[in-house]
Amino acid sequence: YFETPSWLRAHLDLDGFLMGTGVMLDTAAPSLDQVLSEMLTQTTTESSKPGSDCDQLLAALFTDSEAVQDGNVHLLSDTIQGVSATPTGIQYQQSWICLTTKLRESRVCISRLERPQNWGENCCEVRFVILILTPAKTKTTKTSSEVGRTFATMFSDINFRQKLLEAKTEEEFKEALLLQRHLLTVIHTEPGIKEKKSLKEEEEKTPQLVDFVRIGRGMADDMLRRLPLYLSDYTDGDNKAIRKIITTILFLYCICLLPTIAFGTLNDENTRGAIDVQKTILAQCIGGICYAILAGQPMGIVLTTAPLALYIHVIRDICDDYELNFYAFYACVGLWNSFFCVIYGVANLSLLKSFFKRSTDEILAVFISIAFVVDACKGMATSKFVKRLEGILPWTFMKLPRPASLHTLPSTLDPQTVRCGRETAVLSLMLMLGTLWLGYTLYQFRKSPFLHARARETLSDCALPISVVVLSFVGTYIFRDIKGRFFSHFTCLFNLAPFHLLSVGAIFGGMGLGFLLSLLFYLEQNIVMSLTNAPHHRLVKGTGYHWDIFLVGIINIVTSIFGLPWVHSAFPHSPLHVRALAYMEIRVENGHLYETIVRVRETRVATLVAHIMVGVSLLLLPIPLQWIPKPVLYGLFLYVSLTSIDGCQFFERLALLLTEQTSYPPTHYLRRVPQRQIHYFTGLQIIELLILCGFGMAPLPYMKMIFPPIMLAMVPIRCYLLPKIIEAKYLDAMDSEH
Repeated sequence: YFETPSWLRAHLDLDGFLMGTGVMLDTAAPSLDQVLSEMLTQTTTESSKPGSDCDQLLAALFTDSEAVQDGNVHLLSDTIQGVSATPTGIQYQQSWICLTTKLRESRVCISRLERPQNWGENCCEVRFVILILTPAKTKTTKTSSEVGRTFATMFSDINFRQKLLEAKTEEEFKEALLLQRHLLTVIHTEPGIKEKKSLKEEEEKTPQLVDFVRIGRGMADDMLRRLPLYLSDYTDGDNKAIRKIITTILFLYCICLLPTIAFGTLNDENTRGAIDVQKTILAQCIGGICYAILAGQPMGIVLTTAPLALYIHVIRDICDDYELNFYAFYACVGLWNSFFCVIYGVANLSLLKSFFKRSTDEILAVFISIAFVVDACKGMATSKFVKRLEGILPWTFMKLPRPASLHTLPSTLDPQTVRCGRETAVLSLMLMLGTLWLGYTLYQFRKSPFLHARARETLSDCALPISVVVLSFVGTYIFRDIKGRFFSHFTCLFNLAPFHLLSVGAIFGGMGLGFLLSLLFYLEQNIVMSLTNAPHHRLVKGTGYHWDIFLVGIINIVTSIFGLPWVHSAFPHSPLHVRALAYMEIRVENGHLYETIVRVRETRVATLVAHIMVGVSLLLLPIPLQWIPKPVLYGLFLYVSLTSIDGCQFFERLALLLTEQTSYPPTHYLRRVPQRQIHYFTGLQIIELLILCGFGMAPLPYMKMIFPPIMLAMVPIRCYLLPKIIEAKYLDAMDSEH
């Protein structure tokens, strides 16, 4: 005689429930009563023991069913709903609700509503209704509470709910139910699954001295963590993921190519043609492809950035002052920078990122966003306020010699900008603001009630390409009679550095600049990847901080030798890449609507294909890429800056200064931190931001050289100085995620 184990009987009972579950997809009934009535009708019809009275069952679901006829509000009698215990209280999962009642036969019915319904407090966005009917007398493992608890456990997983929303047929819906049951069984029976939970704790622990002595240990751990998942970075996905990946490729292509063109134009002006648009595009292609294939965290996007453009400008000025060959000295500084980056990766120095708090990361992120806005404003000021009339040219405050005529302008001025008229200035302003408005409007279209949900999501994902194409057409074709501003390009792509032209003193001088530059690389690489790997992004394949900074050092060896601009992980491109591949869910809490990421399609395909397209774009010069007006590029800067502040706690706390207290959002820190302490902290962050802007955007080029140490000093200020002004428990609450 063989007795079936209790756990196996439970699994068989559950599988029987799941296979016999009634499924109703896209129910359009407007009220809870009608939804339950349709579910009961289907359940009793499929029952092997017909004769159940639907009206009696419906009445049993409510506590005061006799009051329904009077038009009064009635309450559900027996429900199960998911709640999450957070340090600030209890948060309800409002997208599903489970109801139970008695029937002669055990039945389960699940209804997926066509659109979220608001059915009262803690049920503001119901999308799934689970109805469980069980006999009054049954085994303890088959009671309504036990069956309801099982389904509640399954529906508490946000990824599982997203899969059910994507199911098109009842068979797909039931397959998702069975798969979720299997996953829950594996999680509870295999202890190895729990090892993933300790990864975050291991990353956040305070490093010890012995951790830095283990040379290459961090890189080895990164590779061991990512290599088993490497093939899945290319193969994960199904037919439903193709649209998401294609829109992400288009998004990445625009968000990588257009800033590259803009920074290439800026480098062209700063270096007088030594580094131009073509070289910047080539560096983006090489760096992006290498990073997409070899990076430990492929969700990062490498790019040449505004601080790097400032540093290249400083190197050009030094070469002019000391009569050094630009390509040789630029390569010398770049090689020293790469050397120190490799040291940072091998010596496990990325462990120090545990001292980087959320507020420190956000200060750098806000500084970069401000830098984008400043670059756009500078570009527009050049095109708008340099008048075409010789008598009002601002030679005096620009400290340039007054030319004899407009045909003998100094080489630092672009003659076509000087011939700019009032109509060109108005058109430039319209194109810049139009790109910002159209792009951001489409970006927010996901939240609008118009069109179908899939169409809204596609328009939101393609917001940037659409706005650039439309405004480029407006500026180039519709207003073709008005002289616009377009970027120039050069023909020579590679310039091998002539190292023999450097003296020993220049080489050691380059070491000092390379070390300061490596501090900038270290901070930006680790902070940007920390923002990319933030818990609310729900990335599950692990990180690669040590390996990634090592890889960035190797990539920049090539760019330095051949006179190409440097690249590293860029903000906000990397977090925006995550959001482009993310599936979102809209939630309601205390009357406030917000979006949360359900899961992210972690793949290397989108980044790899996008950067291959960036390389192919070299063949599109000068036409049609040169048809993109410069003001459209400046509008892109504003768009990137504006979209990057979504979810930035610094801006949320800044808005509290102008918000009425009764309208404060239900954020976690408002429940735990006194209002005055919040405003103190925001004020101190504003002071830190002003200091960063003062050095990073100083008019004196040599002041920009000490910008990286100033930025690095923000870390000990947050860890050791601010706790003496504001209590540490309040600081930790504002730096926490929940």
